[in-house]
Amino acid sequence: MGEFLDWEAEALVAAMRERRLSCEEVMAATLNRVDGLNPGLNAIISRRETEDLLSEARAADRVPVEARGALHGLPMAVKDFASVKGVPTSMGSSLFAETPAPQDDVMVARMRGAGAIFIGKTNVPEFGLGSHTFNPVFGATHNPYDHAKSAGGSSGGAAAALAARMVALADGSDMMGSLRNPAGFCNIYGFRPSWGVVPRDAGGETFLQQISTNGPMARSPGDLALLLSVIAAPNPKVPHNVPVQEWTLGPQPRLRGVRVGWLGDWGGAYAMEDGILALCEAGLGVLEDLGAGVEALPAPMAAERLWESWCTLRHWAVATELAPLHADTRKRAALKAEAIWEIEAGLKLDAMAISRAGAARARWFERAADLFESYDVLALPTAQVWPFPVEWRFPEAIGAREMDTYHRWMEVVVPASLAGLPAISVPVGFGEAGLPMGMQLIARKGADRALLEVAEAYHRATHWPEQRPQIFPDA
Repeated sequence: MGEFLDWEAEALVAAMRERRLSCEEVMAATLNRVDGLNPGLNAIISRRETEDLLSEARAADRVPVEARGALHGLPMAVKDFASVKGVPTSMGSSLFAETPAPQDDVMVARMRGAGAIFIGKTNVPEFGLGSHTFNPVFGATHNPYDHAKSAGGSSGGAAAALAARMVALADGSDMMGSLRNPAGFCNIYGFRPSWGVVPRDAGGETFLQQISTNGPMARSPGDLALLLSVIAAPNPKVPHNVPVQEWTLGPQPRLRGVRVGWLGDWGGAYAMEDGILALCEAGLGVLEDLGAGVEALPAPMAAERLWESWCTLRHWAVATELAPLHADTRKRAALKAEAIWEIEAGLKLDAMAISRAGAARARWFERAADLFESYDVLALPTAQVWPFPVEWRFPEAIGAREMDTYHRWMEVVVPASLAGLPAISVPVGFGEAGLPMGMQLIARKGADRALLEVAEAYHRATHWPEQRPQIFPDA
């Protein structure tokens, strides 16, 4: 029963569009899967009522074939940062857990307009701070490959739901690896597009905040492209839009002529747990087998300079958004320590500190552009640690190296985020403990589709997401 839940989203939507499957039977199987597996994972939250969802699915079955959109009938759960009308947008905070959203965000409205049916939300860390999904409202999300381990974050609920086949396609967002780190932890694909490809909703910070973006997560690059075909369109109410692109991926059997620069541990600057670099290098070997040329590179810029720029700009961005909560002593008491640290550091910044951070960021963008004159893709591990115990707040050390902040163990994702570059996490298999890992492939700004085509060729050669978690009897 419900074998079609293992299918990629493209195939599932096609079957509903062509009426080989009804939207109602797909919804019924999805809810049965969610009710069976989600209690052990806690990936999907704010689940809507069964009869309401089945009624929406039956209505979708009555839509004429020629009027069916790109996501017609597809059950989806939206990351709990984006607003779905009538469902609370808690952001993992008790301050917002009870208030239903008055309307859909732009991205959500586009998915709804394409025919998606929203079954609920996916779990997140409080305000997305930290790459481990836990919060005081819904609790922690568990990794489908080992329930005692973290699913990553902040799109951890989405990644776990995809790995468990509770959904076939998911949205996420990424400031500091939130589309990539959980993808690596859960053996799926997560794609951070070039900044501006998926516009933010209108807001006072849209001219200045250019370090976070929405994007897709899936079990194949083709499905990432499917969701981008729906959500990657200009929003006239915000600046810095990117023109509409064609997202259909053609056949990519070989990668002859593609040049890959392997940055490894950034010249020793990034502490790595044992086995991660070797597994990523095996993934690079797949690219070489497909015809790509791979070359190890030295660190292209001092890691500490990038880190200082990143922390300043992140402090500023978080404080801009959350300072009003901090100013209210009652609400401040409901904030986790990491949020208070970010806000208070941001409130202490002056204009010159922000200017210096921006200048370092610009220098890194220029240096990366120079690298892309010689290389089509830069590669880094997706994470510096394996999925860690779910009861931890964050890893406090990597080997003998202590982490001096709650997010230093995620430093490997900063280069792509700081420059606004497209980056995809591709699965590279499993370590000795049976836990998944991923590798980032990064391209020049605007080369999103070309990067997805590299990932598609890799996917066809590996099919790592087909190795399902042991939560399935026949896995």
